[in-house]
Amino acid sequence: MAANRKVRAAAVQLAPSLSSRAATTEKVCAAIEAAAREGAELVVFPETVVGRENQVAGQPYLDDEDARLQILLPNEISFDMAVNIFNYNPGAFLPFVETHVMEHGLLMLEGKGVYRLEDRWYPVAAGDCIWMAPYCSQWFTAMGKAGARYLYYKDVNRWVFP
Repeated sequence: MAANRKVRAAAVQLAPSLSSRAATTEKVCAAIEAAAREGAELVVFPETVVGRENQVAGQPYLDDEDARLQILLPNEISFDMAVNIFNYNPGAFLPFVETHVMEHGLLMLEGKGVYRLEDRWYPVAAGDCIWMAPYCSQWFTAMGKAGARYLYYKDVNRWVFP
């Protein structure tokens, strides 16, 4: 039977260089070398994911070309948060009233519209922020001559029942 061997490990958290893959690679290699000089035999890095809006194509939401969804974080079980941008052409709207088990929020990025929360209607415009409680019914329509866009976040891939 082999004896248990202790391994000195280092966890490194560093910010990526968002404009250069090569610069990020250099930072990672330098961190590994520094940890090794301190005696680390194993170096781990928590996952960092950057979603760039201009590099993510919007997909029609429920086959509606006037309501397009950009999914900024991977839609994978290992991620417990979704961050998306909804893009609406003038007059576009959610096709039905939604209700979600999770709380979530949004930030209006451009344009204006009307957001329904439960049985109340709220005019919203760029710069407005909304928090929605779990099980709050909601609906949105873009208003005006220009389109509307909002960023929203919500918990995903979490067990909601005790």
